[in-house]
Order: sequence, then structure tokens, then C-alpha cells
Amino acid sequence: MRTSVRNNRGGCVVPAGKGPLSGVLVADFSRILAGPYATMLLADLGAEVVKVEAPGGDDTRSWQPPVRDGISTYYLAVNRNKRSIALDLKDPGDVAVAQELARRADVLIENFKPGGLARFGLDYESVAAVNPRLVYASISGFGSGPRGAALPGYDLIVQAISGLMSLTGDPDGEPFRAGISVFDVMAGMHATIGVLSALNARHETGRGQHVEVNLLSSALSGLVNQSSAYVAGGVVPLRMGNSHPSLFPYEPLPCSDGELIITAGNNNQFRRLTEVLGVPELADDPRFDRNEKRTANREELRPLLVERLRTRTRMEWFGDIIAAGVPCGPINTIDGGVAFAEDIGLDPVVTIDSIPSVRNPITFSETPAEYRLPPPSLDEHGAELRRWLKE
Repeated sequence: MRTSVRNNRGGCVVPAGKGPLSGVLVADFSRILAGPYATMLLADLGAEVVKVEAPGGDDTRSWQPPVRDGISTYYLAVNRNKRSIALDLKDPGDVAVAQELARRADVLIENFKPGGLARFGLDYESVAAVNPRLVYASISGFGSGPRGAALPGYDLIVQAISGLMSLTGDPDGEPFRAGISVFDVMAGMHATIGVLSALNARHETGRGQHVEVNLLSSALSGLVNQSSAYVAGGVVPLRMGNSHPSLFPYEPLPCSDGELIITAGNNNQFRRLTEVLGVPELADDPRFDRNEKRTANREELRPLLVERLRTRTRMEWFGDIIAAGVPCGPINTIDGGVAFAEDIGLDPVVTIDSIPSVRNPITFSETPAEYRLPPPSLDEHGAELRRWLKE
């Protein structure tokens, strides 16, 4: 099921959102992924987002292939529900337009190099002096401190420096990056949380504040049990392929036609798994009767499970194991993942003026996400916004 939303692109005024952030104006001075993802989430929830781009446009406009109708699908992924204005910050007139936008905004999000907007009078101190209610969010790679500010903030570099890559890949192979820019996405979500929290605080104080997010801090927080293993336990985790350091089974296991992810996260789930597989005695085996033992003795347990799993196909086992209340799932490609979401009724794709996009993942009972605008072309709303900012 694909929900379609059509808008009058030729109109001068975009209808105001009706979501929980209706009436909030966001000045989006960010580019690439972390910032644009954050501002798209805010826009989906009703905020009016003005995307400020350099004359050459957001970098991701040229990150191709793949494309749809000549437009980068990377750009399309994180820029719906926004209006675009192209401003050359080397031009004093355009700087004045940018400053007026910041003066009117409720929220400003930027991911310039720390301190990079100060020379345009668009840093937090300068803007807050004329707009004290502004929530100003800065996203960087390594923070605004004197040592971190100079470091380049690309997700791949943070995956390497944070330790994530040391955990990803075959134990005997090379480190691998994650298949997406995972810490850009995570930092974008942290920025969104920070902005919403600051807006809530503004209800009490009447003042905005400076919210700072950096990819490395998001990474260390997002590494959860792995970073905790070191900071709380003094243990440096290492690559284990698809295995889990603290649980077993919690990995792909081979069936007759390929692998099936099986995750028995507690003793009851493991008992149900053994019953489905026809080896109930394993649940009471003193080598495997508790998770700690199963994890320690995984090399003994794995072949006993695999022996049974190889007797049937992945999808045959999937149905029976799920029915028994044990989490499991096939390893899909992206098309299979979208199809599975459709099959279970999540309606994962929305289409806005013929541009398909992945639905906002948050469901509200009263104020649902909206899909008002497709990702804008460069400076699509520039003339309209310039007129408005001169009023």
C-alpha cells in the first residue's frame, strides 16, 4: 500500500503543517545527512523547514548513482517537506537574507565546521542576541573544543575512530564499515531530541539555547553494550562476525537452503526453540541450561542446533519458530525488507508528487506525520522566500 499526497507546487505559500510541530519555523543550514535527516523528521511532524543551500546545492544532489528522474536518491531520502533557497554567503545581500531568516526562526540547525558561521554573523551568540528564543543546534564530527573542532567529521572516519569498525566483519578478516552512515543518522536523531527538549524548556523560560551534538559522542553512546564493556568492565570487545558476545543463539544459523537469524534471548525462548527443533533435552543439558553456559559453550551447542535446522528450509523453520514465540527472521535484501514491511501492514512507502519515500517511523494517535512537499529542486522557493523575508 502506497499513500499518495499531491501538492500545488506552483503556489506561493505551502499549507501550514497540522502536526505536533505546526507553527515551528526551522532554518536549515545543514547539508549531506545528519542535519538534513534531523530537519526532515521535524518537517514530517509539522514544522516549516527552509533549506538554505549554497549556489551549488547540497552535496548529496551530486551523489549518484542511483537516481530517480535524474535526481540523486540519496538527496531524496532526507529532504522532503522542505522549501529551498540558494544563498551565497560571500554576497552581503544574501548574508542579510540569511540573518533575517535566523532572526525569525524558532530553530536553526547547522553542521558547518565549528565556528564557521561566525564570520557571517550566523553563530549562536550573534543570532541569539537578536533572537533570544532561538533553539540553535550545531552538529559536528568531534565537538567544538579546540582539539576536536579541527578534525574532519565524516561518518566513515567516526566509524573507524570510535571502534565500530573493529567490531564489524569476520573475526579473521578486515574491519568493515556499517552499510549506512550509521552515526550520521544517530547524530541526526540526537539533534532532533535535543531540539525538542530545548523547545520544551523554552515554554518555561521563554529563552532558547545552544544544543550541540557530535558524531563521536553519538557513536560512543550508540555502541551501548560494547562501549560499556570497556568503560564499566575493562574489556575491549573484538570482532565476532555475526555472533553476539553475551548471547547464544543470537546469529545466523544454516538451514537446508540458506541461513536464518535465530535469537533466543532467555531461557524460556531457548526451551521453546529446542522443542520446535525436536531436541527438547538440550534445554536441560547442564552445558546449556542458562544463557551464560550457552554462550561459553556455543561451539558445542551450535552443531547440535544446525543438525536439526539443515533438515528443512529457512521459511519452513521461520513459520514454526515464530509460532513458538522465538524471534527469528530471514536475511533479506532491501527490496525484501520493504516487501516484508508491506506484508505485515506497516505501509512503509509514501509517494509525494510521484516521488516515493520511506514513511516517518513514528505513529501518533492524534497528530500524524504529514507529507506535504517532495524534496525541493535547488532554490525552488527562493523568490517566494526572499519576498517574505523582506516583509
